Amino acid sequence: MSTSITSRPARGLALIPALLGLVRFAHTIFALPFALAGALFAQMAWPSAGRLAWIGVAMVGARSLAMALNRLIDHRIDARNPRTVGRELPSGRLTPAQVVAFASVSLVTLVASTSQLAEPTRYLWPVPVAMFWIYPYVKRVSWTCHLFLGLTIGLAPVGAWLAVTGGVDWPAIALGLAVACWIAGFDIVYALLDVTFDVEHGVHSIPAAFGTTCALWFTRAFHLAAGLLLVSVGVGVDANWPYFVGVGVCAGVLLVENTIVRADRPDRINAAFSHANIALSVIFAATVVVEVALH
Repeated sequence: MSTSITSRPARGLALIPALLGLVRFAHTIFALPFALAGALFAQMAWPSAGRLAWIGVAMVGARSLAMALNRLIDHRIDARNPRTVGRELPSGRLTPAQVVAFASVSLVTLVASTSQLAEPTRYLWPVPVAMFWIYPYVKRVSWTCHLFLGLTIGLAPVGAWLAVTGGVDWPAIALGLAVACWIAGFDIVYALLDVTFDVEHGVHSIPAAFGTTCALWFTRAFHLAAGLLLVSVGVGVDANWPYFVGVGVCAGVLLVENTIVRADRPDRINAAFSHANIALSVIFAATVVVEVALH
C-alpha cells in the first residue's frame, strides 16, 4: 500500500499545470513531427496554414484524450506502483470527475477539428478513439501492448495524410508503421522501469514476459524495422538524397539509444526515453521540411 501524502484537488488556475502534467504535454513532440511529415509528404508541399493548424489541433486533442483515458483506466494500478503513485490521480491533485471533464473537452476538440479537414477524416475519428480506450486494457492481457500502443500513435501521420488528400497511399502506411515500430521499441525500454512491479501484479509487458535481456533485443528489432520503413517512405515519395541523410542521422540516434540503455541503470532509461526520442523527432521533422523545400 502506498504511503504517499494525498494532495488536495487542484482548483482554478492550478488546474492548468495539473492537467499538463496529466497528459505530459511536452511529450506531444514525439508524434507531432510525424503528423507534419504525413501532411507534407501527402502532396510534397505545405498545406494551407488553416489546414495545418486544424491538423495540429486534432493532434493535441487526440493525444490529450488518449492520455486522460489511460490515466483514468490505470489509476488504481498507478496507485500501487511506487514509481507512479505521485501522478495526478493517485495523489489526489486531480479527481476522476475532473479528468472525465478534460477527456470530454479533448474529444470535442478532436471531433470539431476533424470536421474541418478532408471528408473521410470527419467520419474516421472513432477509430483512434476506440484504440485509445482499448490500449490500457491490452496490458492487462498481453505483452503485445507495446505494439498496440505503437500502432495507435502511428495513426498520426496516416491521419494527417488523409486529412490533406482524402486518401492514403503506401508511403503514408509505411510512415505509420515506422512510427509504430519506433514507439513500440522505446515503450519496451520504458517498461524496464516497472518490470518487478509488473511481474508481481500481473501487468503484461515484454520485459515481464521474456526478461530484460530479451526485451532489449525486441527493441533493437523494432528500431531496425523503423529505420528500414523510413527508407521505404523515401523511396515511395521519390525523395532526394538529403532525406536519406536525415534518416541516417535518425538511425544513428536510435543506435545511440540502444547502446546506452541498461536495465540496471534507470537514469539511462529516462535519458533514452526523453532526450534521444525528442532529438529523433526534431531531426526527422527538419529532414522532411528540407525535402519538401527541395522537391
